[in-house]
Parts: sequence; structure tokens; C-alpha cells
Amino acid sequence: MKILILRSHLKSALDAVSRIVGENLNLPILKNILIKTDTNKIKISSTNLEIAINKKIPGKIIEEGEISILFSVFHEIVNNLQSERIDLEDKKRNLFFKTDNYEALIQGDNPQDFPIIPNIKKEKEFIEIQGIILKDGINKVINASQFSDLRPELSGVLLTVGPNNIKLTTTDSFRLAEKTFSNQQFKENFNIKPKIIIPLKTIQEVARNLEEESNIKIFIDENQILFKTEDLEIISRLIDGQFPDYEPIIPKELSTEILINRNELISAVKLTSSFSSRNNEVVVKIKEDKKVLEIYSAESNLGENKYLIPAKIKGESVTASFNWKYLMDGLKNINSENILFGLQGDTKPSILKSLSDVSYFYVLMPIRTS
Repeated sequence: MKILILRSHLKSALDAVSRIVGENLNLPILKNILIKTDTNKIKISSTNLEIAINKKIPGKIIEEGEISILFSVFHEIVNNLQSERIDLEDKKRNLFFKTDNYEALIQGDNPQDFPIIPNIKKEKEFIEIQGIILKDGINKVINASQFSDLRPELSGVLLTVGPNNIKLTTTDSFRLAEKTFSNQQFKENFNIKPKIIIPLKTIQEVARNLEEESNIKIFIDENQILFKTEDLEIISRLIDGQFPDYEPIIPKELSTEILINRNELISAVKLTSSFSSRNNEVVVKIKEDKKVLEIYSAESNLGENKYLIPAKIKGESVTASFNWKYLMDGLKNINSENILFGLQGDTKPSILKSLSDVSYFYVLMPIRTS
């Protein structure tokens, strides 16, 4: 292999594959990346056996070939280079690295020892969606998920393909977020509509690497998923488990409805949280006249504070406690000026949603105080 490549292109590819370079002591090859010529482009690959990423970048190919090298050393060199033009040449499984004022010889490994990156078998059925739409949807639900060894089904995003929409749903058992894409926002041709759990790590890599202006195709097998653009492929195992039956916890009838300015509520939560207790508790209280929402927090070693916000309130007066960080996550994901904050007393799930955008909602459990 002999290629000429620009540092900026190479750096972008290394950044794309960097977070899944493996640390498996029993398989040192997982600390490597694979550099391979592919038609008229250069492909950089990494895998941890759960996820694999292929990133294609432009370059001048003088001789076809491939080599596997230690990622950490190669990445460090590229990050600290000043020159833009880089010559790379495979010499007896060693990579000769040359710029106008720098040279290095990096020991390589047999590319045949690099783990085989699996292919998706079903390539005729897929979802096609714009990168900007998918990325926005992922970012709206991802913070309601968590990594869990005991409950792996919570360590992922539920993707549900329906007859007229697609849903992304996450929960960590304390909160739940769901984003719905209408059939005007995507294309799909599945005969049997899939319902799968995508690992959280995978969906994080998709959101991190996805270019907003690109179109992305999503292919699904029995136990794998592939996200594919013109220059990027992320292939991953799916989570084998049963996602919680969450429909019953979505509030259907609200005992209290609060219509409130989103930015003012965010400011109130931020300010009062300075006095919150160890469990990040803030108290939401509706005054008797139902014209003002009070946000309150106290800590015995610090003091107490409260913030009053004008609001349109219907229903019962109630006092409920929430984890302010969880509450803030939901508020940040709603884009409209005014929001609906719906309560069902102080122990049942509450809901946050926009009045103008029905495609997203966020459910949050109150903190039990007794």
C-alpha cells in the first residue's frame, strides 16, 4: 500500500473511529485500526467486537493494499503534525510515515488478524432519513437512557417502525423520553415492521459522527443494525431483551396542567438548585390562587430559596419534588417558548411537552419524600 493523504482528512477519520478502539487484554489486535484502500478512497476501520466503524476519506492511491497498526501511536502523531500532506507506505508490515519535515516507521500487524467486520444480509429493506432529523431525534431522547449491566434493555434506544411513523424511546425507570418521526420525514420499505433495541454506545456514536447534511440509510438484521452514509458505516449488535411496557405510565389524564414559559422555568430550576439536597431535589408547588408556580429547594447546611413564576394553571393544587437534573434534561429538549407541565399528584408520573410540537414528550417520576 502506498497513498498520499491530507492530515485534515486523516484526522477526521481517526476521530470518527477513536472511541471504540478496544482495550481487550486478551485480544491486543483490538487496540489497532485497519487502513485499507477501497476503490478510489481510503477506509479506516476500528472495532471492539460489539460495534465497528468504517470511515472513508479521499486520498491519492499509488498502490493498493492494507495494514493494521496501533491506533494510539498513529493518532498521537497525526494530532501533533504541522504539515498537511502525508505520505504513507506499507513496507513489510511496517508503516512508513513521511511529511516534508517528519518521518516515522510504525510497526504494523498482519491485516488478516484484524477482526472481520460483519455485513448486513438484508440490504433490500431499509429506512432512509436526513442526518439532521435523526441527530435531533437522538439528542432529544438519549439523556433518558442509562448504562445498566443488570438491565441491559435499559442501556439502549427502542426503535419502533410503525405503519405511519418511527419512534425512538428511552427510559432509565425514573424518566422516559419519546420522539416520533412522521412519514413525511423518512422513507422505509420493511415488509415486517421492526421493533429493536439499539445499544446506547452505538446510538451515541451515530449522533457524534453523523453529518447533518447527509442522508443516512438504516439496515436491520435479526441481531445487527447498520447506519450507512456515503462515507460512514456504523454496524452494531442489537440488545437481546424486552423493552419495558411503558405505555401504561404515560399520563393520559392530568390532575394539574401548568402552562408556563420554558426559559423562565429553566432559570428558576437552575437558580434554586444551588440549595438542593444530596438527591438533587427541588420542590414544585402551586399556590392556592393558581396563578403562580413556586420552585423551592433547601439544604440544612446551606439555607433555602424559592423562585416564583407566573403561570396558567388548571386543576388541583399540588406540591411535588423532582430531581432537578432530570427535570432540566426534559426542559432542554423542548424548543417551544411555552410548555405544558402536567402533574398527577405528588407520586405519579408527570409529563413535559410542547403545545406546538406533539412529536416529543418527556415523562418524569417525582421523588418520594415520605
